[in-house]
Amino acid sequence: MNIRKSILSIAFFMSAAITLTAAEGMWIPLFLKKLNEAEMKSLGMKIDAEDIYSVNRSSLKDAVVLFGGGCTGEVVSPEGLLLTNHHCGYSVIASHSTMENNILQNGFWAKNKSEELINPSLSVTFIKRIEEVTDAALTGVTDDMDLKSRNEKIAQNIRAIRDTARREEWQNVEIKPFFKDNRYFMFIRETYSDVRLVGCPPVSVGKYGSETDNWVWPRHTGDFSVFRIYADKNNRPAAPSEDNVPYRPDHFFPISINGIEEGDFTLVFGFPGRTDEYLPAPALEQTANHRNPVKVGMRDIALKVWGEEMRANDTTKLVYANRYSSVANAWKKWQGESLGLNRTGGYDKKKRYEADFLATEVGKRPENTQLLNDLYAQYEKLLPYGIAYDITSEFSSLSDAYKLYSAIARVLSSKDANQIERYKKTAYSLLDARTLPIDRRAFVKLADFWVKNIPSQFVPEAVSAIYKECGEDWNKVADKVYNHPIFTKEGIDALLAKDAESRKKEFAESPLAVLFSSVNNMMIDKVVPVYNEVNTQIAFLMKRYMAAQMEAFPDKAFFPDANLTLRASYGQVKGMQARDGIYYIPQTFLDGVIEKYIPGDFEYDLPAKVLELHEKKDYGRYADSKGRMPVCFIATNHTTGGNSGSPAVNAYGQLIGLNFDRLWEGTMSDLNYDASICRNIMVDIRYVLWLIDKVGGAGYLLDEMTIIQGDENASKPAGKKDKKRK
Repeated sequence: MNIRKSILSIAFFMSAAITLTAAEGMWIPLFLKKLNEAEMKSLGMKIDAEDIYSVNRSSLKDAVVLFGGGCTGEVVSPEGLLLTNHHCGYSVIASHSTMENNILQNGFWAKNKSEELINPSLSVTFIKRIEEVTDAALTGVTDDMDLKSRNEKIAQNIRAIRDTARREEWQNVEIKPFFKDNRYFMFIRETYSDVRLVGCPPVSVGKYGSETDNWVWPRHTGDFSVFRIYADKNNRPAAPSEDNVPYRPDHFFPISINGIEEGDFTLVFGFPGRTDEYLPAPALEQTANHRNPVKVGMRDIALKVWGEEMRANDTTKLVYANRYSSVANAWKKWQGESLGLNRTGGYDKKKRYEADFLATEVGKRPENTQLLNDLYAQYEKLLPYGIAYDITSEFSSLSDAYKLYSAIARVLSSKDANQIERYKKTAYSLLDARTLPIDRRAFVKLADFWVKNIPSQFVPEAVSAIYKECGEDWNKVADKVYNHPIFTKEGIDALLAKDAESRKKEFAESPLAVLFSSVNNMMIDKVVPVYNEVNTQIAFLMKRYMAAQMEAFPDKAFFPDANLTLRASYGQVKGMQARDGIYYIPQTFLDGVIEKYIPGDFEYDLPAKVLELHEKKDYGRYADSKGRMPVCFIATNHTTGGNSGSPAVNAYGQLIGLNFDRLWEGTMSDLNYDASICRNIMVDIRYVLWLIDKVGGAGYLLDEMTIIQGDENASKPAGKKDKKRK
């Protein structure tokens, strides 16, 4: 296929008449005016596209940040006050928590700026400008280039673009491919590394329902935390310092407490992480029925073991809190993804789409017919290697014994003194007497599941041998592995005190290394090379297939897959027919929180203050028109990981909530959005403010904010239209 012709066909769709599926898509804000404004206004939006994204004046984009490298946050005051999700700030909150001052458990509110907590590893990034650089990125790229030469040429071009980009000295440049490497965009960014914790509710509020309610509706989670951005005296990025001052934003979100109704327009603006919407049918079938199940199965085991121990011991709960949350999040998402793909017939929908593609003039070309056949063949080849890769990756991340093997192996193989010390510290950290017995319990079940579910050709002989030697009993294998002296600091030190040849030999003969080195070698020799080769071929074919789809359907608006760059998704507050006889209304209330309350429970406990205020019905100005305290709501916005913490904005560009999740039934939207069941979940801003003010006693923070109540919408535009930007 001619690359230049493909690019021209992609450009053509942008000026063609388009029919959008309401709510589907994660759109580049640079093109909202051209592609989406009419549709957005038809759904109720009152502001203009330039109020959302502009380089000539302040706009919503100037109040949205990439938070911590994997979430989104929004500025809500002229002094750099920032909201994001509780789960986005979770690791930071946990890092400041001790058994004596457990702010994760009890919540935290700085009484003044001097009490705000510094986080040396935390940063936020603003997008100042977006430019398309496709022509420059593809200069000199020709159809007859092999993949390596093509990539080298593009990398060279991108370096040149970055070096000559117009920017301030404190700004940085990011260039990323879009539409399967068919187009390239440049992002001029400002990154602030002095971001301080201002406040958070107790974890019993911020993670209310914990893993049981994760990804499901109805939801009653107060998933928010509060930070503040600091800058130098010139309002530029600076390392954490006492000399820094609160950041002065070009725009901050006014906050509406007027509430929501079904059918209201919603905009979610943020940094979605990864989607893959244009895959062929076998990719969906393999995901739903083969690869997700083995990953879920491994995590089922670890989470059950960890959860039992966490419920039995508060110290264990604190030690495992962050890890459990992280592992459980994807575990439940994968289950919902498989459920949704099968429920909505994702495979069959893709087959019909492919038939439509093949019926077009473009699809009838022999090279494009073969292109789809080649993709099918590559996915068939990939499947056993994909299963082996996924299940072994899970084993290595869930088992501390596997991590201990890796750490010691790196100590023995590294020549760098700093690396050796770092790996030694990692190894020592895995010998915690609180966690080793728990890891041993998990290992027994993980190893059994791994052997039974990895394709048999990938089970190493050494694993089979040690299993048979122990009477085909994984408990006896665990005794052999975990009772070795290497599972003590003294044992590791004794090993490392030997000469290089002796310690390598002794380590290689330990049951730990016998087991896991055979697994590692199997992956290195048999799985990874083929897995990478096939995925490289799939990526090359998908680039061509993406261009062919766009050429075949010139009147269809294609949105690029998410890649952790700034995107806008829009939709409406809307309920959902969950299953036969069950309809989800789009709003939940504090009464539902209280109904779930179980005193002392790991997931459903509540602070006494919440119970007291509910008993008094003391909701202040945050109650709805019927006197109820709103908690969460759902809408049809197309979101994914990375959108956590994203501002949920009303028709007037005012903050009405924080995006934090999706409905379990619709998590397949990463691969195949379906408006019938795909819903995003947001914490209502009224609940956030009530928790800050009435429950947290930090109402002084609201004094910084612009809070809209009553008929003030028309007088509060989205941006500061009189402020010109350089």
